[in-house]
Parts: sequence; C-alpha cells; structure tokens
Amino acid sequence: MLHLRHADDVTAASTCVKKVSSSVTGCPPSPPSCPVSTRCHLDADACEQVVSRGSCGVMKDFLFLLLLVTEAACRSHSSLCEPGCECRADLKYTVCSGARFTQLPRVSPATELLDLSDNCISVIPERSLSKNRKLQVLLLQNNNISVVEDAGFSQLEFLKKLDLSWNRISTLTEGFSVGLTFLQELQLAHNHLTSLDSRSFLHLEGLLKLNLTSNTIHTIQVRSFSSMSSLRQLHLEDNQLMSLRNGMFSMLRSLEVLNLAGNRIRETEMGIFKPLTSMTLLSLANNQLSTVYFKTFLSIHTYSTHVLLKGNPWNCDCDLQRVFQKLQSIQRLFLDDYYNLTCKAPPVLNKYRLMEVDTQLCIAETVTVLIITATVVITVVAAMLMGERMRRKEQKGKHWTQQAELSDESDY
Repeated sequence: MLHLRHADDVTAASTCVKKVSSSVTGCPPSPPSCPVSTRCHLDADACEQVVSRGSCGVMKDFLFLLLLVTEAACRSHSSLCEPGCECRADLKYTVCSGARFTQLPRVSPATELLDLSDNCISVIPERSLSKNRKLQVLLLQNNNISVVEDAGFSQLEFLKKLDLSWNRISTLTEGFSVGLTFLQELQLAHNHLTSLDSRSFLHLEGLLKLNLTSNTIHTIQVRSFSSMSSLRQLHLEDNQLMSLRNGMFSMLRSLEVLNLAGNRIRETEMGIFKPLTSMTLLSLANNQLSTVYFKTFLSIHTYSTHVLLKGNPWNCDCDLQRVFQKLQSIQRLFLDDYYNLTCKAPPVLNKYRLMEVDTQLCIAETVTVLIITATVVITVVAAMLMGERMRRKEQKGKHWTQQAELSDESDY
C-alpha cells in the first residue's frame, strides 16, 4: 500500500525516485515536477517496497503515480497561499510583508503566524480574520491603520502577540480588546494616542507587555491599567505626560519595568508608586523634574529597584542634597545614574554634576543662615541696648524733676 504525507520538502521524494529508477535496468531517473520550496514527502517504506519488485513496468506506474500525487500536493499548497505572500511550514507561517495590500487578505485557516507589515491597510473591520482562530502572532506594523472597529480581533481567541506599531491609531474603544483575553504582548508604539481611560484595555487580563512608546499621550485616567493585573512591562517613554497622580498605576502588582523616560513630568504625588510591589526598574530620565520628595520613593517596597533620573533640570539646593542622601541610604533602592545627574539651577551651578557640589550645598546654606541669624541677633541686641539707654534717660530726667518738686515744697 502506497502512502504519501506532507513533511519537510521534496528532496526525499526526489531521492526515492532516483533510487527506484536506478535499481531497474532501462528505467532512467525522472525529476519531480514540483518546485523545491513545496513541502512534500514520500513514505520510505513505500519506496523500499517498489525497489524490491524489480519490474520496469511497475516502476513506470509508480513514477507516474508519484509525479501525479506530488504535483497535486504542490498545487493544493499554492492555491491556499494568497498571491504576494509566502507560505511556510504547512501554511502555519504566512508572510505577506510589503505586498501592498489595502485590506486584510484571506489566508489558510491553519495559519499561526501572519505577517502583514509594511502594507497599506487602513481599517480593521469587525470580526476580522474570523476563519483564522489558530492565529497566535499577528504583525500589522507600519501600515496606515487609523480605525479598529469594535470587536475587530474578537475571533482571535488564541492570539498571543499583536503588533500595531507605526500606524495612525488615535483612540482605543472598549471594543478594541474584546476577545483578546489571552493576548500576552501588545505593541502600540508610534501611533497617535492622546489619552487613556479605564475602557482602553478592559479585556486584556493576560497581557504581560504593553508598549505605548512615542505617542502623544498627555492624560492617563485613574485605573486605566486596572484590568491588567499580570502586566510585567509598561513602556510609556517619549509621550507628553506632565504629572503622575495617585491611582494611575493601581492594580499593577506584577509590574517589573515602568519606563516613563522622555516625557514632560514635573511633579509626582507621593503615593504614585506604592501599588508597584514587584517593580525592579523605574526610569524617569529626560523629564522636567527639578526636585523630588523622599517619600515618593520610600513608598516603593520592592526588594531591589533600580531608578534612572538623568537628564532632568535639577535645582541643586540643600533640600535636594538631603533627599538624595536619604535615598542612597535605602538599601533596596539603586540610583544607577546618580553620578550623571547635572544641575540646571541656580545659574552659578548650571551644568555642574550634582555629586561635585552636593557636599557644598548645605554648607553654603548654613553660612547664609548663620549670617542671617547673626544679623538678626545683632539687630535685637542693638534694639535692646537702645531701649535700655532710653529708659535710663527717662529715669534720669524724672529724677531731676522730682528733686525740683521736693525743693519747691520745702520753701513753704
């Protein structure tokens, strides 16, 4: 009984044909008609069975049957692969990058990875790719996508990675995340998002990594990330955030990396990082921080947290020195770039490194305080002396007046 099955490539089939042909006199080898890229394979047992027959007539029948089946398999694969795409591994991997598609193509239901990057797709319709329930990785970066209709990905229940970076998405509705319960990685970098609220990621309970780099986000409402209790990495660098308010990162107990570099953050509320009990890396580099509060970082209770603060316009005064001295004394906090922090104010210390002047900051302030104190003391003492002198003069003048009155009385 002859058995054929799909496997690695056509090489095995070609080898078998040559082996059978060479074993019988007068039967020259016949090359297969299927392209080398198609994955077809002949059962080795069937090959050996034909060799043992030793009959040229049987041999010709076998070769004819082999070529027919191989050709049929090749045509079957090519017909399922969309023109402009490349299909691999029994259609599990479909690569359509740079094919100039303007809408989502139809691909094999067996597809597990679909690469549609570098196309011209502008809309993700409702219930897209409904026949591709096995899809695990969907790459849509560098298209022109501006609209993701509600429930656009609702049929992709096994999707693990979704890349929508380098598109034109400006809003995320509640329907955006419907059906993406098991999604682990979401890439939304380099889009046009301006704000986030509690509906943006409502159904992403299993998400582990969220990348929102290089949008124009200026507002993050309280509990915007509350549904993502498993999130481990949150990238918000290069946006337009100006302040961090309590509740913004609530429920993110599993978060390990929080990247806020390259925003416009000027102030942070003291309890902003308290919910982040697993955080190992916090980047606030290249913002607009001029000072920080000790209690802001004291609320971080992770065993080991690395903090990045370079590139901020620090106001190098005695208060700042005291804060950093306290922070460096906390064993669970590591200020990795402390030696690269530079002063912006006062002007006399502009561009000086904080570590070069921090020992002098409180000394100068102490001298100033001493001078002011001495001035006040001198002023008070002088006033007291002046008052004492005036009191004595008044008493002396009163004394002579009393003597005159006594002498007048003695005349009578």
